[in-house]
Amino acid sequence: MDKSSLNIAVVGGGSRCLFLMELIDNQTFPLTNPIIVAVADLKDDAPGIVRAKEAKIFVTSDYNDFFKRDDIDLIIELTGSLNIYNDILRKKKPSVRAIAHTTAVFFGEIYRITQTQKETNQKLRETLAKYDVLFNELIHENVIVINKDYKVMDINAAMLKKINLTREEAIGRNCYELIYHQETPCCLEDLECPFKTALKTGKPSRVTHVYRGEDKKEIYLAVSCYPLVEREEIAGAVNISRDITQEINMQKVMMQQEKLVSIGRLSAGVAHEINNPLTTILTTAILLQEDMAKDDPIYPELETIAKETLRCRKIVKSLLDFARQSPPSKNLHDINDIVGESFLLTKKQAAFNNVELELKLGENLPYIYLDKDQIQQAVINLTLNAIEATHSGGKVILETRDKSAQERIEVSVWDSGIGIVSENLSKIFDPFFTTKANGTGLGLAITHGTIEQHGGSIEARSTVGKGTEFIVRLPISQGDESA
Repeated sequence: MDKSSLNIAVVGGGSRCLFLMELIDNQTFPLTNPIIVAVADLKDDAPGIVRAKEAKIFVTSDYNDFFKRDDIDLIIELTGSLNIYNDILRKKKPSVRAIAHTTAVFFGEIYRITQTQKETNQKLRETLAKYDVLFNELIHENVIVINKDYKVMDINAAMLKKINLTREEAIGRNCYELIYHQETPCCLEDLECPFKTALKTGKPSRVTHVYRGEDKKEIYLAVSCYPLVEREEIAGAVNISRDITQEINMQKVMMQQEKLVSIGRLSAGVAHEINNPLTTILTTAILLQEDMAKDDPIYPELETIAKETLRCRKIVKSLLDFARQSPPSKNLHDINDIVGESFLLTKKQAAFNNVELELKLGENLPYIYLDKDQIQQAVINLTLNAIEATHSGGKVILETRDKSAQERIEVSVWDSGIGIVSENLSKIFDPFFTTKANGTGLGLAITHGTIEQHGGSIEARSTVGKGTEFIVRLPISQGDESA
């Protein structure tokens, strides 16, 4: 549809006239094409008159000149004088419309409000865009905005990925339902609800939650809640949670290392002090046996002394081995060769215990830098432990696996033995912890230290009555790390 022209004459060339002229110049009108064709004012230097002259628009000091023209459709009175407006109404042609300054001011205010709203909407769009980037891309923690009725008002992409839901599916649901899969709030034992605390105190609340995942492993979450205040009332809170399991486990490893170092120093001192008197006791017992007949009633007592002394020396040797754990001397090796040799060295012991020992070697495993003797001793220790834990007729499997995608190689020692109770699983690598009648509790501690010195890790998985698997993970190095 073609726009119809609207020729406008303005009576009063003040600031309102200038505003009107700028408005018409800067705005688009969809239905009409307004054009200011004449401006009247007694002052020759009025802002509207000056602008009209610059634009080569007709100007006059007497608005009566407007009534002589035939090209004017609308006269707008902006002087604020009711007498002038009434005079215009009397003199104008019937086809010409007139607007008083009050009506013009009213429409001007509407325009200002509209412009303010546009500017506000633009700022809101910019703020929402920044919020979206911050909320969903820059913040990697899990974030939920919750109202005081526990309903989810907003949720970021990281949290949606964790709970495997869309935003539409999550918004409006209860926070405790999404996070903890509970039907009522704060119903988990030993778990303080930071959201409830934040609502009650009006201050940020921070807690650490510990629970077990589907694989029964402990998961640590650092949870912080920050109250949202609207009109001096708490309307809800922002709940931020972060998985700190890896950090906690690293702290435990560091504490374990410090404990091992301290125990190692103590063990070395004690072992050296005990070793010499043990040698004296053993030698004396053997010499006394040589000077008496075997049917002498003292002879078996001396035999007991000798056996127990040898057992003590074995414990002392373990202590020294534990204390002398030296840095690995790494060279490039095929892990299959090392595990294969360990298999041959333990095969007779397995046969003696009537345990089937099976070897499964992964194909095309990359060579890795390691200390062959240390890793072989670790594999042998794990294999002998598995054989001892397996009943006659059971089975032990040594296996290597290619995990190049995770930049590592795995060595698994699995047995069909009695298994390890869950409360002992977290202790088996502690020095001197053992469930064996004659064990020293140092074998697994030494193995654990060896694997960690190679930059790897060792994990035990067990089900009572079904067996145990020890998994050694060794990194695939890009070069000789001992250089």
